[in-house]
Amino acid sequence: MQSRLSPIQLRVIDVLAGFEPRWTLTGGGALAGFHLGHRDTRDLDLFFHGRRTLDHVPTAADGTLRAAGLDVRVDQSFPGFARFIVSDGVESTKLDLVAEAVPSLIPPSELAPGVFVDDPQEILANKLGAILGRSELRDLLDVKALVEAGHNLDRAIHDAAQKDGGMSPPTLAWLLDQMPIERMARGHRLDPAPLTAFRDQLVKKLLS
Repeated sequence: MQSRLSPIQLRVIDVLAGFEPRWTLTGGGALAGFHLGHRDTRDLDLFFHGRRTLDHVPTAADGTLRAAGLDVRVDQSFPGFARFIVSDGVESTKLDLVAEAVPSLIPPSELAPGVFVDDPQEILANKLGAILGRSELRDLLDVKALVEAGHNLDRAIHDAAQKDGGMSPPTLAWLLDQMPIERMARGHRLDPAPLTAFRDQLVKKLLS
């Protein structure tokens, strides 16, 4: 598999490798860079598990990135979430730091020295929860790619409900059924037909 991460994204990961407290790369960045390589991603999601707040983490990460010669702009900052715009003067990427109190059901793997990456099955469960929270096309794309790669949808539905008490299969099915896939796909220059067919299969599975 060829990584679809951009040079600046790869550099950010390299600079923060081994950073303490330990982080886990998840979401689209983990899929694009280490598991599937099926699409580009506009951001990197670093989860700090077992934490309800980030505390000093954003300040320390900012300093580490700047010490490596990167430009860092704080775009958002809350106790449990920070978003940086990181640039090398040529290109930039969003970097999201997230305090994640809910533990992983599947431990992440160290796929490069100091770089821990969520298991694809864990990401599949998280992506189902993400659809429930924000109904974005990229999450449906990722679920489709993970299922087609052979990951267990039944287990992911069960795990998503375990991780998020507000997640129920009927609610997720209803939200999926409301997604304007044709319009959303046009905005991304994608063929809506396979996405619509997959969505319909997923809705049927959730209601069965």
